Amino acid sequence: MLVNMGRESNQVLKNLIWLMVVLLWTGNGLVLKGVQGADKSRSRPEFLGPVPNATVAVGRDVVLPCVVKNLQDYKVAFIHLDRQMIVTIHNHVITRIPRFEISHDKHHTWNLHIKNVQKEDKGHYMCQINTDPMLSNVGHLNVVVPPNIVDLESSPSTVSVRENHNASLVCKAEGTPDPSIKWQREDKKPIIIKRKKKEGKKEKHEVHGEVLDLIRISRTEMGAYLCIAQNGVPPSISKRIILTVEFSPMIWIPNQLVGAPLGTTVKLECHTESSPKAISYWAYNDSMVLTSERFKTEERHHSVYKLDSTLIIKNLRRQDFGSYRCISKNSLGETDGAIMLYELEAPTKETKVTTVTYVPEYESFYDYNTHTSNHDRQSNVIRPTHEGQPGSDHSNELQNLQTYENPSKYNKKLDSDQTPTFWHRGVAVQKSAPVVERELRDGLHD
Repeated sequence: MLVNMGRESNQVLKNLIWLMVVLLWTGNGLVLKGVQGADKSRSRPEFLGPVPNATVAVGRDVVLPCVVKNLQDYKVAFIHLDRQMIVTIHNHVITRIPRFEISHDKHHTWNLHIKNVQKEDKGHYMCQINTDPMLSNVGHLNVVVPPNIVDLESSPSTVSVRENHNASLVCKAEGTPDPSIKWQREDKKPIIIKRKKKEGKKEKHEVHGEVLDLIRISRTEMGAYLCIAQNGVPPSISKRIILTVEFSPMIWIPNQLVGAPLGTTVKLECHTESSPKAISYWAYNDSMVLTSERFKTEERHHSVYKLDSTLIIKNLRRQDFGSYRCISKNSLGETDGAIMLYELEAPTKETKVTTVTYVPEYESFYDYNTHTSNHDRQSNVIRPTHEGQPGSDHSNELQNLQTYENPSKYNKKLDSDQTPTFWHRGVAVQKSAPVVERELRDGLHD
């Protein structure tokens, strides 16, 4: 109760002070009117310039000057006309708003200071001198406000829509002056604007307006969209809206048949697309393939909805061959793709090349394993007699030496277990039968 009485007394005191100020201001004008009439020789006050118009951003400070000459005993006051509020009288601040101050440079200029300017401070300010008739000068204060996005009237930060459906993204902003809105994709890709079927579609990097209409959305349009509001008053502001396009999983199998020999390592690949994110795994004979020393699964994400899954099988065993399934499922559906893994025969190894003897300047072919010779056609062979080369020590073998002007004429079928010796430009080398047959067939020995 005592607190309430104290508040009422304080309010009464403020009202009395306000009344005294008004009486003082108007009464002073009446008194000075008499003085002015008694002394007409005295110069009247005058303004040396208008109160300038000013533009200030909300939250900043501003000064409104009023320059008066020959003020004498008159008083200067500032009045906010839009609010019909007396702000200052001479050196005193009358308004109860603490952001207003008054200063005088001891000469001709009276400055009205407004700190931390607010939107309601906008309007016309009158600098008045209490002469009769009174003198006044009016300036305008324009308060600009940077743009601000109204979240309650805009789309949420995440918007989900089914593929091939429509969606509208909304962005409302306020500010002084009214801000403009433009849309961009965060990844700098163009925004697809679909029209009627006959008109096709258009791509734009910027779309203006509070509402962005997206028609028959595809998964490629998924991503972050930026709503940018600007009105020439810094800073501009933006809102990030993530558009999620939902669809059931889809699978692509690059190779449905994969062959590999026993004991090797093989990779099975599977490409999936899904939104929301799917659970992907591999199955063999209707059982999930678990990670072990020989089995390993690798995943690689290409985007928010693309995933590559690779099953790696090490040291292949015979029981590993069969059908493998890549399975992908999310809240909208499930799908799978099959890969058949089969066994390949291991490749045979070729016999190492070995030099066995030397005959200069002749191209000859001789099979040491079968000691076959063609007695229908023989040619002379020069046999060097020095040690280490064909001579008397090899006379028995060289008696069966068969030479050919063109070894490619040799067409005898060779068994795989035979290792013939091929003489090429004086050098005899041992090669497996399949290798010799392939080289002769391909014409490598002219």
